[in-house]
Amino acid sequence: MSVRALLVLAALGAGSGAAAAQTPPASAAQSPAPARPANVNLRTIPDGPGKRVAELQGLDKVTARTQRFYAPVGEQTRFGTLTISVGDCLVNVPEAPPESVAYLTIIDHKPGQAEEKLFAGWMFASTPSLSALDHGVYDVRVLACTMAQGSAPPSSR
Repeated sequence: MSVRALLVLAALGAGSGAAAAQTPPASAAQSPAPARPANVNLRTIPDGPGKRVAELQGLDKVTARTQRFYAPVGEQTRFGTLTISVGDCLVNVPEAPPESVAYLTIIDHKPGQAEEKLFAGWMFASTPSLSALDHGVYDVRVLACTMAQGSAPPSSR
């Protein structure tokens, strides 16, 4: 079985699909700990200097501007009105084709409205449409999982 087929099966097995991941109940305060995808080639980023981060790319559809930014694992990062939390970030073992997978929870904080959870699930760098954020203004995708060197990685506003 190909690695891509395993990734698709892992994504489908990790939850009840992308549609269900995007429409959680409004009363959910915190996301549960992410269940790991069922791919044996995925592992956490090897320890090293710096912080584990997910490199993300955001698109503001209104202004047509894209921005790359880093979201540290276990912390919140802002992109526009979105708050993005990275629960885990995994990479393939060196023998397997390159892949990065991040568990993201994305909440929209529109001014004057109650916060709305838009997405909670695994996003794959190689196949962003497999489990994507469905939002009228913003797109967010995973580019890589890596270690940020030096001081705090840059964040989006």
